[in-house]
Amino acid sequence: MKREGFRLDELSYRGICMELLRNIWMLLLTALSVWLGVTGVYNLIHQPQYTAEATLVVSEKGNAGSYSSLAISSEMADVFSQVFQSDALRKKIVEDAGENVEGTITCTPISETNLLVLSVSSLDPRQAYIFINSALKNYEDVAGEVFANAALQIVQEPQVPSSPSDSSRFQKYRFILTGFGVLGMAVLLILLYAFRFTVKNRISAERQLDGTIQGLIPYEKKVKGKNIKEALILSSPTVSMNFAEASRRISSRLEYRMQRKNQRVLLVTSISENEGKSTVAANIALAMAEKRKKVLLVDGDFQKPAQYHIFEEEKKEKISLSDVLSEGENWKKACVPNLKCRIVELFQYKGISNPADIVDLASMKQLTKEWKEEFDYVIVDCSPTAVSTNAEIWMQVVDTVLLVVRQDWSDIRVINDTVDLIWESSRDFSGFVLNAFQNEWNSFNQEYRYGRYGKEKHQLKERG
Repeated sequence: MKREGFRLDELSYRGICMELLRNIWMLLLTALSVWLGVTGVYNLIHQPQYTAEATLVVSEKGNAGSYSSLAISSEMADVFSQVFQSDALRKKIVEDAGENVEGTITCTPISETNLLVLSVSSLDPRQAYIFINSALKNYEDVAGEVFANAALQIVQEPQVPSSPSDSSRFQKYRFILTGFGVLGMAVLLILLYAFRFTVKNRISAERQLDGTIQGLIPYEKKVKGKNIKEALILSSPTVSMNFAEASRRISSRLEYRMQRKNQRVLLVTSISENEGKSTVAANIALAMAEKRKKVLLVDGDFQKPAQYHIFEEEKKEKISLSDVLSEGENWKKACVPNLKCRIVELFQYKGISNPADIVDLASMKQLTKEWKEEFDYVIVDCSPTAVSTNAEIWMQVVDTVLLVVRQDWSDIRVINDTVDLIWESSRDFSGFVLNAFQNEWNSFNQEYRYGRYGKEKHQLKERG
């Protein structure tokens, strides 16, 4: 099946946020990598500058106060700025220091004041300090003849710089580059999520799945605690009303469909593990039993049986389904009536490494024939199709097949290939149950409505 094209309404915005949250370690790792990388490159190619500063005030010689006119003060400040940057003063500084002092001197007037900020930047903090002190010591020798009536008073003495003066700009750029790095990784994660060919919401399921959607079961968090069952089954008092009613609606639809087609045995499977097929199968059986139907729940997963865990059944001295198939045990003897739930259980209590040794098609056909004579409905829970070939064998002996699809879990192409396999085996396909779907933040919790795409595909399959 070819994808019909990428559509924004097939994305789950909650799923995007959860994807970012699950991969927050990648975002943090990206931030750390960019931070350290920029720091390393900066340290390799950049030579830090050290700046010594002094604050000066322009005043009139012989007068303790400053110039009364700010305009005159500003003009004087501009002239002194030129003096401090003159070659004559630099020559005096070299003579006074007794060495070639490297650095850049700037004199910046402070707006609306008669203050100057004298700055000397150098690669060596010592030379920056020597440079500015020598400049303050010798500037009168250069400017004294020109401005006999003006003087500079030191307001703030220069200090030996202890850290680079250009580090603040580097910190700013480092934060910006780190932010871009994290943003880029987030965009990459979102794109990978968007183009992952899985069912992400109801619209995606309707358009992409090749069959009828029988219903949607909302995500339900398991409650853990003392004397509380973890299994999300209808008989548990911890399940929510939405979860229970969604399961009952699906069971009613399947029961109606099976009655109309004169079917008794339903196979519940999935593509991959952990999609919730066993819980769905158990709840379908329980919902049918609530209507006083005689229901047999069969655990046909020989490798990783789960039903006895769900119902918290003790496995000591109990006959497994594999014993019935391999050792000729009577299946009626292996059945355990669950009086509380009003169902009959035929479970697998032990995992088998090689189920092919015990699976016999003729024996399984005979079993299902006898089950139909004893029960109104038989619900079979088998292993996922991607894990074992047992599902293909079960498909040949049951009346209809139901696939459980979990949100953002299995590849849609594999799901639809499995549907094709079901139809090619001349088995009836009941459709899909969407399991553990999160409610979107921008939508209400409403029952899934069949769409045009799902109906058309199902009708085409029914025709042939």
